[in-house]
Amino acid sequence: MKKKLTVVKVGGAIVEDAEQLNQLLTDFSAIEGPKVLVHGGGRRATKVAASLGIESKMVNGRRITDADMLEVVTMVYGGLVNKNIVAKLQAKGINAIGLTGADMDVIHSHKRPLKDGVDFGYVGDVERVNGFELRNILEQGLFPVMAPLTHDGEGNILNTNADTIASETAKALARFYDVTLIYSFEKKGVLSNPDDDESVIATINHADFEKYKADGTVGGGMIPKIENALAAVDAGVKQVIITLATAIDGKHGTIIQK
Repeated sequence: MKKKLTVVKVGGAIVEDAEQLNQLLTDFSAIEGPKVLVHGGGRRATKVAASLGIESKMVNGRRITDADMLEVVTMVYGGLVNKNIVAKLQAKGINAIGLTGADMDVIHSHKRPLKDGVDFGYVGDVERVNGFELRNILEQGLFPVMAPLTHDGEGNILNTNADTIASETAKALARFYDVTLIYSFEKKGVLSNPDDDESVIATINHADFEKYKADGTVGGGMIPKIENALAAVDAGVKQVIITLATAIDGKHGTIIQK
């Protein structure tokens, strides 16, 4: 019987709020068994870039990453945000270790090709996650904290969507563990009415997703989040939940099903 493992992804809005982040890390610390935390940090990166006179450009919720922006996200994601979270977890008795995809070659990507005429720059699409190395880390009683950065094996860091990293990490670890993937953010789940925080959709499967995309119930950054969640379930992740950052116990939110 496989051990239970939890992968939690926390978004940039929570990372930016000290009180919410502290509560999430407290709740994460209380989760039993092996666990992985994946974090974003786009809002902080945007602020730092602006202070340096670097313009942030987005297309469909995805950041265009030129050479200057790559330096910013590498500093912010791999340094400022990641090490702040690691230090706070250590203070809570969690022996955390901060990782980018380049560390121990845990996530290898390729540079995203032109898509619909858009050059995303130094953005990575994941090719593989080294589940064996992550399992070795976990079996030593360490808890990975993963930044949204990968590498191409040719010396280049690539900015990579944190939701994708969470999904691909969960998929790689499903070979060894009974994995629950939790996407935590500032809403209680996927909402049928964006103006009603109580309108949480209980479950979403592939057919539901296509319907909600077509009628506009889901859009923007929620589309790739649900796409990643469905891909994880299809690949053997036992359960995927999209929920509020203060509800990562697996009992609340929207459950993604096949």
